[in-house]
Amino acid sequence: MDTSELKEFTVRYTAAWCSQNAASVASFFAEEGSLKINDGSPAVGRTAITAAAQQFMTAFPDMIVKMAGLDGKDGRIIFHWTLTGTNTGPGGTGNAVEINGYEEWRIGIDGLIAESRGHFDEAEYQRQLKAAAAGGGWSARRPGTLAVEEIFHAERQRRTTKENLGHPCKDGCPDIPP
Repeated sequence: MDTSELKEFTVRYTAAWCSQNAASVASFFAEEGSLKINDGSPAVGRTAITAAAQQFMTAFPDMIVKMAGLDGKDGRIIFHWTLTGTNTGPGGTGNAVEINGYEEWRIGIDGLIAESRGHFDEAEYQRQLKAAAAGGGWSARRPGTLAVEEIFHAERQRRTTKENLGHPCKDGCPDIPP
């Protein structure tokens, strides 16, 4: 596989992860290819790889994977990626995550992934999943979004400030920003 073919392969692989079709991810692997994620047991064969991909797709229905880079080391191809999504699948926390990672690929003679060893910071991933659920504020949510209770709290603070300052107006006061 030359450089342009490899880049095209990687672009299509990345799109497969975003497709919410786990079998499309598995189609990039050899029949008996393997996908190992961090210290987990490898998923061997397309059926097992489909199941592994489906776990992420179910947990993050809005999952986006972006290619962050592509290089090589010791005869392996290194695919760097960034995963973003909101954990709204069954039993999810509702928290947004953004995780960087990479896969080390060995490409087989058929031009498909014979072996992939995936790596990401599991502790950081778990921290992001649990951040807001443990009272971490809205930092783990998508930028620009607030929970309903935070909006009500901000409105209460705004009204209390106006009352404490003795302003006659309660809403639309030009002296105190909304």
